[in-house]
Amino acid sequence: MEIQNRRKRRVRAKLFGTIERPRLSVFRSLNQIYAQIINDETGKTLVSANSREIKKKKGKMEVAHKVGIIIADQAQEKGITQVVFDRGSYLYHGRVKALAEGAKKGGLKF
Repeated sequence: MEIQNRRKRRVRAKLFGTIERPRLSVFRSLNQIYAQIINDETGKTLVSANSREIKKKKGKMEVAHKVGIIIADQAQEKGITQVVFDRGSYLYHGRVKALAEGAKKGGLKF
């Protein structure tokens, strides 16, 4: 757990979300995946999406990809086109990568 916290602090030290380029934060639990677009200047969550919103679940990778597309669509509605990707303490692999690719496919630029 300490190693994860150290990795998360190291990643977050390099990232900061502004109004022009907010931060896309990813949280992954055992069964669900959550994504938020955050403006760090004001400390407000602008857009959020999670895997519990999806009705038909086929597999964790496909669900993560759909969550990426959903968050990108919601961001487009709010006028957000560019974000800073915050993977947290997770490696850019598996469900985190699938969410990022879904967000890119939905129109977000990292």
